[in-house]
Amino acid sequence: MHYPTNINLLLDAMRKVIFLNHKLSKICNIKGWRKANFNYNKMRRLYRKCQKKNRSKKKQDDSRIKAFKTYIEVAEFFLERAQRTVKEVASRDEEFSHETSRIEQFIGDAYQQIDEIERRIIRGESIPHDEKIFSIFERHTEMICKGKAGVPFELGLQVCVMEDQHGYILHHRVMQGEVDADVAVPMVKNTLRNFPEFTGCSFDKGFWSPENFRRLSKLVKHLVLPKKGRRSKKEKRREGSEGFRSWKRKHSAVESGIAALDNQGLDRCRDHGTEAFERHVALAIIGRNFQKLGARLQEKALKREKRKRPQGGGLKRAA
Repeated sequence: MHYPTNINLLLDAMRKVIFLNHKLSKICNIKGWRKANFNYNKMRRLYRKCQKKNRSKKKQDDSRIKAFKTYIEVAEFFLERAQRTVKEVASRDEEFSHETSRIEQFIGDAYQQIDEIERRIIRGESIPHDEKIFSIFERHTEMICKGKAGVPFELGLQVCVMEDQHGYILHHRVMQGEVDADVAVPMVKNTLRNFPEFTGCSFDKGFWSPENFRRLSKLVKHLVLPKKGRRSKKEKRREGSEGFRSWKRKHSAVESGIAALDNQGLDRCRDHGTEAFERHVALAIIGRNFQKLGARLQEKALKREKRKRPQGGGLKRAA
C-alpha cells in the first residue's frame, strides 16, 4: 500500500474508472474508450505536475493552484463520460450490473477525492480525520499513530492479543474503529469465558480508564493497569506493591510474541477485505501457537534423552 494522498488516491480511482470502462465498452460495443492507455497516461502526467508543485516551497503559488485545477477538470471530464457509459449499459441489459456497480463505486471515490483536493488545496481548509480514506481498495485501512522515532504512523488495522505465561495466545481481537481502552473489558470477558482459571492480567497505560479499572477489578483477582497522567498517593502505593510489580515484569514477554506474529506473516496481509484480514490474523495466531507447542515438545524430548544417557561417562583408561 502506497502512502495515501488526495492526488494519488484520485489517480487510483481514475485508473480503475478508465480501464473498467474500456473493458466494458469493448464487450458492449460502445465508442469513446478505445484509447484507455492514452487517457490514463494523460491523468498520470497531470498527477506528476501536481506532485512536483506540492514539493515546491511556494505553497501558495498560482501555478500550483492552476496545476491542481487542470488535474481536477480532466478527471471530471472522464468521470462525466464514464457516468454516461454506465447509464447506457444499464439501460441495455442488467447482465452487467456487477461491472457497472464497481465503476460507480470508483466514480464516487474519485469525486470524494476531488472534493477534498478543492477544499484542502484551493480553499485552504483542513480535512477532519474521520472524513479521510487511506485506500480505495482496502476501505477498512486506518492510520495507526505509533509515536515512535522513525515510525510516526502505520497503515492497517490494530490487533489486540491476550497471551498467557507460557507464550500461547488465548484470545485476539481485530480493532476496527476502536482504541485500546475500548477493548480491555471485552478481551478479559471473552478470555474468562474460554479459560475460567484465568485470574490476572497485565495491561499497559493505553488501556487505562477509570471505568475499565472499576470493571476489570471485579473480573480478575490480579489486575495490572497503570494509570495515565498524575497519580495519587493511593495509586502510587498500588503500583508500587510487590504483587503489582511482579505481574508487571511479566508484561514485557508479550512484546516478543508480537514480534513472532510478525514473523508468522502478520506484518502484511496480501488478501483483500475485512473478512480476509480477520482470517489472516487467526491463521497467524494458530501458527504461533503451534510453534510454541512444537518448541515445548522438543524441549521435553531433549530432557528425556538427557535422562537416558549413562551417568558419569567419559573415557576409560586401558589396563
